[in-house]
Amino acid sequence: MKAYILQKDSQSLDNLCLIERPDPVPGPGQLLVRMRAASINYRDQAIVTGGYFGGRVKRDTIPLSDGAGEVVAVGPGVSRFKVGDRVAGTFFLGWVDGPPVGRRTARGAPADGVLAELVVLDEIDAVALPPHLSFEEGACLPCAGLTAWHAVVEACRVRPGDTVLIQGTGGVSLFALQFARASGARVIGISSSDEKLERARRLGLETGINYRRTPEWGDEVQKLTGGRGVDHVIEVGGAGTLARSMQALAFGGRIALIGVLSGHQGDTNPHPLVMKGGSMHGVVVGNRAMFERMNRAIEINGIRPVIDRVFPFAEARAAYEYQQSGALFGKVVIAI
Repeated sequence: MKAYILQKDSQSLDNLCLIERPDPVPGPGQLLVRMRAASINYRDQAIVTGGYFGGRVKRDTIPLSDGAGEVVAVGPGVSRFKVGDRVAGTFFLGWVDGPPVGRRTARGAPADGVLAELVVLDEIDAVALPPHLSFEEGACLPCAGLTAWHAVVEACRVRPGDTVLIQGTGGVSLFALQFARASGARVIGISSSDEKLERARRLGLETGINYRRTPEWGDEVQKLTGGRGVDHVIEVGGAGTLARSMQALAFGGRIALIGVLSGHQGDTNPHPLVMKGGSMHGVVVGNRAMFERMNRAIEINGIRPVIDRVFPFAEARAAYEYQQSGALFGKVVIAI
């Protein structure tokens, strides 16, 4: 089979290599999956450069956590899936339900990922794809989709009539927009692009703020909500945006803290959160039970992941470069 690897101690895309390996064989309780698509997350870029938590990859590693394909063989004892089933792998290995116990191992680093023609999954680390989604759409779910679901539904418990603030128009934020709208919430968004905000309006965004023209967007959110603020912030920026997110928050509101897209430096003084009686919930993807609940909601509501571009397998490096450029609206996918 063909597979991409990140070479040990990778520091750049120059360390992304296409190789040939023997076809893997499923063992007891395992599935052999012919991968059909994989998608790229911000985390994957950090892994390439060695800037992700934990540092550089310690061995040659197949990258990417998010992928979908079809089962082509099963090992002894498999009961949850059969040959021909369409599946995606979970982001974390072995985390089926409840709080995580011990250290969680993630796909794409340190465990091998899915940017390969064939991948072996433990059956406990796989979920069935919603039937209306393509493989390319299904490949967007394991990290980006589930992170947004965890934030909006599991952590914030968004209800009809709530107001939610999203940041940017990347994969997690657009999933959050769709899940919040499906929950009956009003959604406000910030972006540096008027064109992207207009596209987001077609997905249900009520109001958009261009943060380049309005750098004090926390104050603008307060104005837009009549001085009340938003009930929930889906915080993908991190330290660089956290102060304005707290400014935008309503009394008793909640911030779902997900990413560090704005960097690690910024005003993280918690006093405004305390004065508003607010709370913050750290979100690190989620478990398989959450994934299955999300997929049922996606099917019932007819939700489709937003894909910006699909690159062929041979152009995986170009896919990384495009995703890194910031030009994207939604997800970048590699067809396998």
